Amino acid sequence: MKALVTGANGFTGSHLVKALEQLGISVVALVRKSSNLARLSDCNVQLIYGEITDRDTLLQAMVGVDTVFHTAAYVELGLVNEPQMQRVNVEGTRAVLEVAQKSGVSKVVYCSTIGIYGDTGGKVVDETFKRTQTDFSSAYDRTKYAAQQLVDQFAAQGLPVVSVMPSGIFGADDPHFGTVLQQYLKGWLKLWVGGDRITGIVHVDDLVPAMLLAAEKGKIGEHYIISAGDLTTREMFELLSKETGIPVPCEVPKPLVRLVGNILDPIGRTFKWQPPLSRERVHYVYDRCVRVDATKARRELGWQPRSVSETLCEIVRDMQ
Repeated sequence: MKALVTGANGFTGSHLVKALEQLGISVVALVRKSSNLARLSDCNVQLIYGEITDRDTLLQAMVGVDTVFHTAAYVELGLVNEPQMQRVNVEGTRAVLEVAQKSGVSKVVYCSTIGIYGDTGGKVVDETFKRTQTDFSSAYDRTKYAAQQLVDQFAAQGLPVVSVMPSGIFGADDPHFGTVLQQYLKGWLKLWVGGDRITGIVHVDDLVPAMLLAAEKGKIGEHYIISAGDLTTREMFELLSKETGIPVPCEVPKPLVRLVGNILDPIGRTFKWQPPLSRERVHYVYDRCVRVDATKARRELGWQPRSVSETLCEIVRDMQ
């Protein structure tokens, strides 16, 4: 078997590449010429350099490939390059789907997000849920939703594509919350915001098996939510405090956080700087809640993830 992984040098992509190699599967890795390949330093992969929208490069990358894992994405909240995000997340996905169709690959597994369901208002939803939020919370929200619409259209036309919808992806080398955890473990994280914010969690090394199972067992056009469960930020730090003995960070009052976000947002736009707080990030902390049920993946794919508490405690031990 031969597999193509787009975004292979990224957090999820690199873990997937390593899992595929352990299974004895030949891997083609699509990366940009400017990509940092440190995550792939110990991997024996065929590197194909090019942009995700370059169809000629994609055709070259898919020669002899059985399965395509499309993980490449521009993931960011706050002040972002929206045209670039549209190009990568939407047009890049369109290119992958078109070339996969032309190449006659056996399966495409698309790494989507639970964010496509929009704000569920705290209601726990499954794959049958139809988005009720009529606007979009961010450029990322908008572009990933548009990309998912494309995936569903190609599936309806017969392309053998399956979508996995992970919640928050965690791991010791997580480039997002991982840096926060590092600061916490050093005793440097004294303040935090949004203690009531609910976060869905899945270990990256549980997401990867879910993608492999989707390639093997997933039905064409199906969506599979991938989440071990959720908890509030306050509960997360309380759990970590019990594991490490490090005190729970103090929570900054909500009115102050909103004020700071409103102040830093225009400053960031003026100086092309990504502030730690912006209007969009504050919105995600206080005003948006997506909760999901991953029963379908457990039932239909046989997916068996570690629990949320096991995920967090294992990551902390790995970091320590």
